[in-house]
This record gives sequence, structure tokens and C-alpha cells, in this order.
Amino acid sequence: MTQDVEMKEQPAPSNSVPSSSPSTLHHLKEIASLIETGAYDREARRILRAIRLTMALRRKLKASVLSSFLSFALTPGSEAFTRLSSYLPKEDENEMEVDTATSTAQPPAKHSLPELEIYCYLLVLIFLIDQKKYDEAKACSSASIARLKNLNRRTLDVLAARLYLYYSLCYELTGTLSEIRSNLLALHRIATLRHDELGQETLLNLLLRNYLHYNLYDQAEKLRSKAPRFEAHSNQQFCRYLFYLGKIRTIQLEYTDAKECLLQAARKAPVAALGFRVQCNKWAIIVRLLLGEIPERTVFMQKGMEKALRPYFELTNAVRIGDLELFRSVAEKFSTTFRSDRTHNLIVRLRHNVIRTGLRNISISYSRIALADVAKKLRLDSVADAESIVAKAIRDGAIDATLDHSNGCMLSKETGDIYSTTEPQTAFNSRIAFCLNMHNDAVRALRFPPNSHKEKESAEKRRERQQQEQELAKHIAEEDDDEF
Repeated sequence: MTQDVEMKEQPAPSNSVPSSSPSTLHHLKEIASLIETGAYDREARRILRAIRLTMALRRKLKASVLSSFLSFALTPGSEAFTRLSSYLPKEDENEMEVDTATSTAQPPAKHSLPELEIYCYLLVLIFLIDQKKYDEAKACSSASIARLKNLNRRTLDVLAARLYLYYSLCYELTGTLSEIRSNLLALHRIATLRHDELGQETLLNLLLRNYLHYNLYDQAEKLRSKAPRFEAHSNQQFCRYLFYLGKIRTIQLEYTDAKECLLQAARKAPVAALGFRVQCNKWAIIVRLLLGEIPERTVFMQKGMEKALRPYFELTNAVRIGDLELFRSVAEKFSTTFRSDRTHNLIVRLRHNVIRTGLRNISISYSRIALADVAKKLRLDSVADAESIVAKAIRDGAIDATLDHSNGCMLSKETGDIYSTTEPQTAFNSRIAFCLNMHNDAVRALRFPPNSHKEKESAEKRRERQQQEQELAKHIAEEDDDEF
């Protein structure tokens, strides 16, 4: 019995030692074969699947595994191999021996494809960013973009779009995002000439992010308006585009369009993109407050967002009550949060909305009230300020009241029935338009492989069909000559 127990316990540690890194290397080799198949068959969806599998292995990447994979995928001694190997740190000798032993089981490729070379650049770049070696990642990304400019293959579009993303991220992490703006514009021009729509979509978002990072909203809007438009190929890129467009519209005081863009971006974003959805909700809350709306409480109670949206919840509460003093205290309390979110300038605009909300509550509660009491309740500096604010609110239609200048008071009128106005019709119209847009987006998202229901035409049938078409064309030409 003791011998049986020892026989069961002995092989367990021996198998567990080399199991972690060879399994990752084995998966990378399978991904490489998938990329080769996609390159030879010219199917971009296989390369897209390879990138998704790579993101699942991202946390398991090690320097030893990457060096072994580079020796497998690239020709040893080539320019790409030596350059990428220089970016990888040297690991312990034991780990290197394990990986080289596993890598010798399968011979390396003699002639590496451009897709595999770019994929190796992408792997090393992801590894350097995860290890927070931003200077090496910056150099690696620049080298990959320089190599990518010399290649014009449609099977590289998916890999190139991902490389553009990390290229911009490296410079953003090092605080030198403005240095690559001209290069991104050149890449966008090249992608447009090559009809690389996924690359255009990605580079346009990166350029918008670059401009908005330095508060260049006018340049961002000019670029967006003149960029070519086409159907979105990536849901993630479309969500980013909607978010940036919503920010631009907010700064330009077009709050209705901004609200639609931001809410649509938050709805279309993946569930895993929690940080992106939080940012969309923050801007959407501010825009709705600027429109005079009060967001529902469920917006602030979404899963995983309660803590991040807490400052905006207190801000919404102050706007809802119409208390100017509470609004000032909340703005001062969370000023650092608002500045980091770049919403501080928008919150300054909310002061007028707070005053108007408080004035609306006063007009509903009192049929007649002195302007001095209005200034006291709204915590304004003087009666003259209260009089000008009340006059402007009456002129804009925010309150239904009149001003008695001789007696220095405000006279409120009785509130009428809301269903006698066109407001219910407007609300139903907006809901119907929202449902129709959602239906159109759902139908547009149904994508199928091209001509999947048709049988592939053989070479003989193709020759016969072409011969019949030529004979028919000659016959039609002879008939035309006879008629002429």
C-alpha cells in the first residue's frame, strides 16, 4: 500500500514543473498556425480570433516564453528577431532551458510571414506595457509602425489597428502624446488610400483622443467633420467615437446631441469595460443636469459604479433641491475628482441651473413673494441680482409668473394641466425614435459570411459560364450590326 501511494505521488511534482510555460508556448504556436491559415486563405476573421485568444493569454506571458516563441516564429539572426530579442529581459538559465527544450520539438519557420512578424511585435509590445517598461515599449512601438508602413496587405489590417492603439498608449503613458500627432495623421492618410476602414476608424479615434487630451476641441471637430464616413466595423471603436463626439458636443453647448451620443456609448459598451462605462455615465449625468433633467436614482446604483458616481450623486441632489450653498460645498468637496474627470468647467455652468431650479420651486410654493425673500432663499448677493434672474427666467419660460416692480415682488400664476400641452407628445416621440434606432442598429449588427449560402463555383463551370457569356455578347453585337 505504501508503494502504491509513493507511485501516485512521485509523478505529480515532475509534471507540474514544466506545465505552466510550455502550455503558454503551445497556445502561442497554435495562434501562429491560425494566423498563417488566415494569411494564406485571406480571412481576416481568423486573425481577429487569434488576437482574442492572445488577450486571454496576456497575464501568462513571460520573457522566456516570448524568446522561445520568437525563435519559433521568426528566422534566427534576422533584423526583426534581433530587434525584438533586445527588448526582452534575460531570464534565469533554468527557465531558458525548459523553454528551449520545448521549442526544439517543432522546427522554426524558415520564411516568416509579415503577419507573424507584426504579431511578434504586438506580443512584445503588450509584454513591455504590462511590465511598465514604457521607454522600451515606446521604442518597440515606433519600430513596429515603421515596419508596418512598408506593408500593404489586407490581412494585416486587424493587427495594424491593434498596433496603432498600443502605439498611442505608449506615448500617452510617457506624457509625450503630442509628438505622434503628425505621424497619426500620416497613418490615417495611408489607411484612407489603402481603403483600410478598420485602420481609419481606429486612427480617427486616436486622433480625437489626442486633440481632446490637450483641450483642442475645435481641431477635433474639424477633423471629425472632414473624415470619411462609413459603416462601423468594430463595436469598441464605435463606442469610443460616440464618447468623443459626446464630449465635443457638450463643450459646443449642443446638449441634446451630446446626451444621445453618451447614452448610446454607455449602452453599446461591453460589460467588461467598466471604466469606460463609468466615464460615459459621468458625462451623461452632467449633460442631463445641464438640460434641466434629473437622472434617476438607478443610474447611480449600477453594479460597480456606486463609489465612482458618489460625487455626482451628491451634485445631482444639490441641483434637484436648488440649494446654491449645498451646490458650492459639494463642488469644493470633490473638486479634485471633478478636475481629474475634466468636468469642472461643466459644473461651473450648473450654477445657473441650480438657481433656476430653486426659483421654480419658489414659484410653485408661493403665489406672491417679495424679491428680498427670493434673494435670501437663493442666497444671492443683492435684490437687484434676484430681480434680473427672475426676469430672465420669466422671459425664457422657466417659470410662469410676473414681476411687480413697484412693490418689489413676484406674482406666480396657477399651474395648468400638462396634458393640455404638447409635452406628452414630444416625450412619446422621443421614445419611439429611440426604439426605432435600436431596432435599426440590431438589424445592422446581423453579419453573415459573404455568399455562405451559395456553392463555390468550380474552374470548369466558370470557364463554361464565361464562354457562354462571350458567345451571347457576340450574338448581340451581330444583331446590332444587322439592325444598323
